[in-house]
Amino acid sequence: MSREGWIRIIPFAVFMGFIGLQQGLQWAVAQGMLSLSGEQLLYLYPIKALVVAALLFLFMRRYAELRWADFKNLSHTVGSILLGLLVFVLWINMDWGFATFGESQGFDPTLIESGILRNNLIFFRLFGAVLVVPIMEELFWRSFLLRYIIDSNFMAVRIGTYSLASFAVGSLLFGLEHNLVLAGVMAGVAYSLLLYWTRSINQCILAHAVTNLVLGGYVLQSGNWQFW
Repeated sequence: MSREGWIRIIPFAVFMGFIGLQQGLQWAVAQGMLSLSGEQLLYLYPIKALVVAALLFLFMRRYAELRWADFKNLSHTVGSILLGLLVFVLWINMDWGFATFGESQGFDPTLIESGILRNNLIFFRLFGAVLVVPIMEELFWRSFLLRYIIDSNFMAVRIGTYSLASFAVGSLLFGLEHNLVLAGVMAGVAYSLLLYWTRSINQCILAHAVTNLVLGGYVLQSGNWQFW
């Protein structure tokens, strides 16, 4: 694997590693091997968000596909925002039992009694969901993996190049990353189609960020923590 590949894989791998760590700790608690409360486990998320954000910042100059000038194309930018909203609406209505993998306890900040600590956790959850995750995931899924499936020398593949195999495999794997598998596949399809239209990773990041921002607001307002 080239250096260009690793700098797109590592932030994603670290993020997933933290998820694995949390699941391992939850299993150990359920087995009586550890005495950690649900409240204490919440503090893993700020650490995860900050570590991955630091990695993205460290590698940022190497991500040539991040072209902020892409937002000057207003039709693409408006389309990305609208798509992000559509994915949110579909996401909260696709929590069917048969399309769900495992159980999601979600991120419930109300477990924290201290108002200051609770608000800080909410801030870091939104920071991670809106700023860190969209950049990290779009660099991995839409920039690296979709091109790598086409050609292992993925940097030689133009951003937004379509192939049926990369589209199908990328969308399926993106869905399997999430607890709501079918909703995840839907989002993977939507963001990939946006990529083929705009040929811009930044537009995919924008759509992803809009989805997560509105979802965060919805969760905080409704208390449906399982979506977090």
